[in-house]
Amino acid sequence: MTEQQQQPMIHATVVEFVENHLSRIYRRQVTDLSDTVWCPEWWRHGEAVMRLEALWRAWEHYRLDARTGMSVWFLEHADPHMSKLFDPRGPFKYCSVRNGHKDMISPLPTKSPQHGMFDDPTVGHFRTESA
Repeated sequence: MTEQQQQPMIHATVVEFVENHLSRIYRRQVTDLSDTVWCPEWWRHGEAVMRLEALWRAWEHYRLDARTGMSVWFLEHADPHMSKLFDPRGPFKYCSVRNGHKDMISPLPTKSPQHGMFDDPTVGHFRTESA
C-alpha cells in the first residue's frame, strides 16, 4: 500500500470541500455588478458537480506533495476549472448570489449515432457512416 493510499481524506465529501475549503480560498466578488458568476446552489448543475468533484479529489491527491503539490493543483486543476465555473457564459450563466439558482440552460442537443458505430470498446477508433 502506498503512502497516499494510507492517508485519510481531509474532506469527506465534495460538499464539505466546497463549503469549508474552496469557498474560503477562492474569494471573488460575485455580485450582479461583477463579471464573475456563481450559483449558491452549485450542486444543481451537473457540470459544476463534476468539476468540483474533480477539484476535490485532485486536491486530496496533491496536498500530500509538500514540494509542488499545491502549485500543480492550482495551475493545472483549480484555475482552469474555476475559470470555467466563474465564466458568465458558463454553467451558472443565469444564476446569481442575489437571485439564486435559475435552471434556464438546456442540455446540449444530441442525435444518436448509427447502430453499431461504437460497439467495440477495444477498438481505438469508431466506424464512420461511410465505412
